Amino acid sequence: MITLELLREICPKTKIDTLDDYVEPLNTVAEYYEMFVNPRRVAGFLAQIAHESGGFNFVVENLNYSAKGLMTIFKKYFPTEELANQYARKPEKIANRVYANRMKNGDEASGDGYKFRGRGLIQLTGRDNYTKFAAALDLDIDSTIAYLETPNGAVASAGWFWDNNKLNQYCDKDDFVTLTKRINGGTIGLADRKHHYEIALKALSK
Repeated sequence: MITLELLREICPKTKIDTLDDYVEPLNTVAEYYEMFVNPRRVAGFLAQIAHESGGFNFVVENLNYSAKGLMTIFKKYFPTEELANQYARKPEKIANRVYANRMKNGDEASGDGYKFRGRGLIQLTGRDNYTKFAAALDLDIDSTIAYLETPNGAVASAGWFWDNNKLNQYCDKDDFVTLTKRINGGTIGLADRKHHYEIALKALSK
């Protein structure tokens, strides 16, 4: 069982009231997607979502980058300082450029990039993913966007992503690196993810 005490151990800097909002939806989703089969599944899920959401504090992608940040993280889209300066500290413009013409988003002028920016504890991104998640819940797109910003929706989308990518199997194999790659696309934040995992696994294995 996922308790408030466990979440406090994993995310000691997060406000108790914030963590408390997630206890019930986390237990519901963990049970639905068969994570309680063994402690590694639950610990893996909690570790990844804790890292991805900054300790359950952020459920909407923050794209407020400086020019330097844009040229470092999104160099493909901002190859020159002149271009990066035009977008710096303008999250809506940044999202519309970076996410244009992919994931079934429209072009930069469509506004899809910002509308379908990352939301949820494992950030759901792009019109395609939003549409599939909305269909799974039998909701329209606008209702889905609002739902993703609530604790229930943020957890539900993370569980949906987890199941669709068959991530329980990597927990069963104790393959934390591949698990991280399937979520992150690389191994960014691996040490922090592992730190959360070790805390959660120790607590859940008692």
